[in-house]
Amino acid sequence: MSLQNEMTVPDLSAATDKEQSSQSTLNEDTDDIIHQNEEIINNSDEDIDDFDFGAYDTWGYDRLSTVSMSELFENVYRSKPPIIDGLLYRGVYIFAGAPKLGKSFLMSQLAYHISTGTSMWNYTVHKGTVLYLALEDDLRRLQERMYRMFGTAQNENLYFSVSADKIGGSLEDQLAGFVAEHTKTSLIIIDTLQKVRECKNDNYSYASDYDIIAKMKSFADKNCICMILVHHTRKQDANDKFDMISGTNGLLGAADGAFVLVKEKRTSNAAVLDISGRDQQDQKLYLNRNPDTLIWDLDKAETELWKEPPDPFLDRISDWLSANENKWSGSPTGLVQALDLELKPNTLTQKLNVNADRLFNEYKIIYKSTRSHEGRKISLSKSLA
Repeated sequence: MSLQNEMTVPDLSAATDKEQSSQSTLNEDTDDIIHQNEEIINNSDEDIDDFDFGAYDTWGYDRLSTVSMSELFENVYRSKPPIIDGLLYRGVYIFAGAPKLGKSFLMSQLAYHISTGTSMWNYTVHKGTVLYLALEDDLRRLQERMYRMFGTAQNENLYFSVSADKIGGSLEDQLAGFVAEHTKTSLIIIDTLQKVRECKNDNYSYASDYDIIAKMKSFADKNCICMILVHHTRKQDANDKFDMISGTNGLLGAADGAFVLVKEKRTSNAAVLDISGRDQQDQKLYLNRNPDTLIWDLDKAETELWKEPPDPFLDRISDWLSANENKWSGSPTGLVQALDLELKPNTLTQKLNVNADRLFNEYKIIYKSTRSHEGRKISLSKSLA
């Protein structure tokens, strides 16, 4: 047998068929992918609210929750009620001052007035349960201080503790347990911040300062309470008194507000209290400490609290409601017609949404807005209490 006869001749037609088959399969797969992409692109022309983003996990992360400016005015956002009108609101505050300046006496004074609901320095106080963590004191010193300031007055709404765990440890659980047991808690005072702060290797950076306050703010916001963290000031004076707070700007940056107590002379009973906060007007109060009771009295305030000017729109609603049995319900269009206003119904609803709290606080009018398949419905009722 010759060598030529032993050699196998390749079947070129079979190889060509395989290549054509593979190419055909590839083309079919490509067509499917293109078809799927076309469906995605075509869907983008539909209402974006009806598009199922979950079916196409393109981004690989949670989408931002956003609200447009128009949507912002379509809802009522209730404000948190103050603890002391014009002075103390819910959230986290830093109260700073030099050591042995009388901070703890002022904290005791705040705690007592809030727990009894009695006015303080001509400010209206809203009664609530108070927890005071006096972590630099013992019970004997607390007893002596409260007796000197308020005598033997009975008070079942003010609680003290002279020990607590650290932030990031079990402090949050301890505070949560107290709030769960005392559901009317409105204020927690931690005296001092340093006693509950745990920072390894003394690493007091902006990030750690911000984080420590953010943890306390998260707890305060979740439970709708006010929390005051007593802290110290640095020795160096500053034109802006809030720059005297010991630590970085991370402390004040994460807090909702701050108080800074400063004396011109340590031996003097006079002091100045600077106040700044997100939800309140900046203030400067001149205080004087009673040498017998050690209670801080208000001498004067540098500026009067700003008050919103009268609103003719809200006045008109209040007067009209009083003349109509103090209650009304219907559509925004019906209310525009009843009040004879030159407003679009949607604009009226938005103005009511923005002023819902003011309607209640100043006019005792309860405003509600609901939407159904029949459209939006507004209800107004005036409390006679």
